[in-house]
Amino acid sequence: MLANLTKAFSGVSLCTTTRILNQQTRNTFILKRRTPPKLAKKHEKAPKLRGRHYVYDLIEDTTTKKKPNLEVVLTSFVEGIGSKGDVVSLKPAVAYNKLLLPGLAVYKTSEAVARYAVERDASAEQEQHSSAYAQRTVNKLEQLTLAVVMNKDHPWVIERWHIGASLRKAGFYVPNEAITLPEAPIEGPDLLKQNKEFFCTVTINNLEQAKLRCRIHHWSTEPSERLPYVFEHWKNQAEPLFGDDSAPVPKQQ
Repeated sequence: MLANLTKAFSGVSLCTTTRILNQQTRNTFILKRRTPPKLAKKHEKAPKLRGRHYVYDLIEDTTTKKKPNLEVVLTSFVEGIGSKGDVVSLKPAVAYNKLLLPGLAVYKTSEAVARYAVERDASAEQEQHSSAYAQRTVNKLEQLTLAVVMNKDHPWVIERWHIGASLRKAGFYVPNEAITLPEAPIEGPDLLKQNKEFFCTVTINNLEQAKLRCRIHHWSTEPSERLPYVFEHWKNQAEPLFGDDSAPVPKQQ
């Protein structure tokens, strides 16, 4: 009999403990009576509550309330966010998972701001990033195979504005002075240069440089003179226009 009681009580205790451990969050619901009861005067009996007094309106639910952004101090350069010592405000989930847990940031305090500001000034000469998004732009440009479309019927020499116009078609707006062409001039029309590639250099914020892969494509206003269309030409192998061209093969678009 005693053994059975012990088992019974231990089972109740186990269930209670499990219920407490499963309660991980505390949610708050702010309610307001739709019909507030009348207040009783001093030394009077409180009025009896009716059914209408138990009808509530929901004022606020903390489970659906948007959490404020979390301010952190970056301990190193993070692409797309900022440089070392910058104070950034991000969503809590992003700040926890991408910055605080990997050790790329610390919570914002006056001591942390002062400490990493000093370290940033000390290593300013070694900083190789002009902005948080510059390296991302370099990566995008180096993954691109740019189609430079030139006239098939009239003579031309490729200039920087040709590359700038082709970049605008691809969604990149680059000033002409930031584009560096190969030393040897590229003239045409020349069908021997069709689909051959060369490389230009794009300078970002006067600091980062991206090596841009370009391919020549001839185009004619006369439909009968046009060359056959090549579907997804950037996936095909192409010969270099200059024999000394060398660059890593970009990822397919």
